[in-house]
This record gives sequence, C-alpha cells and structure tokens, in this order.
Amino acid sequence: MTVWWVFSFDQVHPQARLSLNLMRTLRIPDDDTTHLLPPGLGRFPLRHVDDFATSVPDQWVTHGGVMFPMYQSEAMWLSFDSNYLQSRGTSYPFAIKISSGKINAITGDTWTDRLNGDPQDYMVSPTQPWLDGFCVEKDVIRQFVAMPLGSGYTAEEQISGAAEHGGLQILVHPMKRAVFERRFPQRQQDWIGHSVSPAVMCFAEDEPMEIGLAPGGRMRQEIYEDPFDINDWDTTQASRCFVHIANSLVWRSITGDDPPTTPPTSREYTEAGFPWFDYYSDGETRLEGSRTLRKLKSVATLGQEKADIPLPENDSIDVEHVVGHLRHRRVGLVDGMHDVVAQESLDQILHLVRSHHLFKLLIPSLIIAHSSSLLIA
Repeated sequence: MTVWWVFSFDQVHPQARLSLNLMRTLRIPDDDTTHLLPPGLGRFPLRHVDDFATSVPDQWVTHGGVMFPMYQSEAMWLSFDSNYLQSRGTSYPFAIKISSGKINAITGDTWTDRLNGDPQDYMVSPTQPWLDGFCVEKDVIRQFVAMPLGSGYTAEEQISGAAEHGGLQILVHPMKRAVFERRFPQRQQDWIGHSVSPAVMCFAEDEPMEIGLAPGGRMRQEIYEDPFDINDWDTTQASRCFVHIANSLVWRSITGDDPPTTPPTSREYTEAGFPWFDYYSDGETRLEGSRTLRKLKSVATLGQEKADIPLPENDSIDVEHVVGHLRHRRVGLVDGMHDVVAQESLDQILHLVRSHHLFKLLIPSLIIAHSSSLLIA
C-alpha cells in the first residue's frame, strides 16, 4: 500500500523531486488555547483513483489523482521533503500551492493555477517543512479537521457557500534549473541524503467529495515568506494532483480494506505522559496570515451555533512534556519518547504505553516506527 507520493521534474533537473506525505496526528482541542505541535502517528494509506475507477464517483475519475481515508473529525498534516544535495548544501527548491476544496490554505482566495506574490499564496520547500492547517494569523494556523462535505463546517462552504469540491488540490513548481545552479553552485559530487519509499509518481497535471477539511483548533506554526524571487520558479513546469478524501465506510466499500485504527484523543495522549513539540525558526520572515481565513468559524464554534456536537472528546489539556528545538524534522511518537527518556529501550517505552489504555490504539504505530521510521517526516 502506497504511503507517499513524489512530484518529479526530471526534465528540469535529475534531483528535482519532491516527496509529499499525508500524516496522521492528534486532533488538538478546539478551544481558546494556541497549542504546540502534536506528534506524527504514521502516514495515511494512499491509493490511485484510476485503480478503482468502477467503485468511485465519476467526478473522482475525471479529476484522477489519489485518495485516502479519514474518520469524521480526524486531523491531518502534510509534510514536504526532497533529497539533500550535499554538493550544493541544499535540497532542490519547490513552490507548493495547497487548497482545500479550491480554497487556498494560505490566503483563503479561490484557487488559481498561477503563483501570486502579493499576497503570497504558496509555500517554499525546503524552507517550509510542513503544513497543519489554514494560515489564520502570523504564526498561527487552524488545524485541518475532516468533516462531511455538505455539513456546512468546511472552509470551502464557509467561504464560497458551496459544497462542491472537498479534498485537497496540490500544485508544485520546481525552481528553474539555471537559477538553482546559479544560486547553489556545485562544490562536490552529490550525495543523496535518504532513499525514497514506494510512491505514487506525479509527473504532470493530472466531487462531490465525501469529506472536506474544516478549521479546527489553533496551533502555533510559522508559514514562511518566499526567500527567493517569484520569477525563480519554473511555471512552465507544473505538477498538479487532486487528493480525494473518503470517509471510513466509503473506503471499505471502495477498496475492501479497513482504514487505519482511530487515533487517540489529545487528552489520552497527554495523560499518558507523551510529549508535544515546539520548534525554532532560523530567522525567516513569516507571513502575516489571511484576513479571510481569520474570519472562519472553527468546528466547535459553528457546532455551538448549530446546537450540534461535531467534535467528540474535545477536552482541553495541560501539557507538561515539551520537546523543543525542532526545525526541519517533525518527530513521531517513539522518537519523542527517546528525547524525553533518552536511555529507555523500546521495551520500556512499550511498558509505559501498556500502563494506559492507549496501548491497543498505538501499538501498531509503535511497531511501524521502530521497524521503518515511518513516524518521521
């Protein structure tokens, strides 16, 4: 089962490949607190839409792309990664646009196929290592939370008034080769920093959706200004991908497979003594956030207005264990535990988990993390 995919631009440069992962995580409380980074809980399974053309809606087939399962009110984040080129002291740079239901996650504007610099409506990798939600203020996002399309909760419905697209849309442009080679002259032979797992390959531009993304709790997260010139990006080379989100029942009926187990709640995770995470930037300029996205009502707030309870187990938490100094490395559960109890063996960590009812929920992720480091992005 595919767990990530790669945007490849071999015609621009042999190392112009961006890996993108859809990561499972805790849903942070949707309250008045601005929370720290939650851990990674493994990657969502990805499948090609074309492989299930007879089992998915016609609009999914028309758009193509990939699909993955989410439970209602589950949270997610996206990580961006590319091979580190030792000879040039950097990874190949990319401009990345992300929208949810054709609503730009950085500006709140309607989707366009071009890069806009004022206001900046895209992110830059490797400067931006991840995105957890909608950029509502400087250094604050509202977490991506899965809600049924048509329920009125999604950012798409709140801004456009329509429940039409759902899912995610992703557009990637590489840096122009001539600009890359001028900005980062080669000093020695390339050493590829890490290997690439089995992946969906997106080489070119490639519903109603069952699930859309709504604004959840507040999280401290910096979205960085483009450190390059907007003309440095090769907009003649574009890779666009639709990402369709199926709820758990739809996933079973389409693929015949069960979705991943439900994640623990933030309260369960915190009371078990596991850490949350913080990071320091390297002095990059941060974006101010979107006035449009700032006006979005969170799932909990809108639920109160609807006399609905859309977020079960939305208890506030008191965080005691924080792991800091993260920058380009997002830590998963096992890695975070090693930072907190550095000398504990895996067996001892599992013993800590077994002492709580989290064991049944987290043991599959712990085993995966120990064997293949899937919890690191």
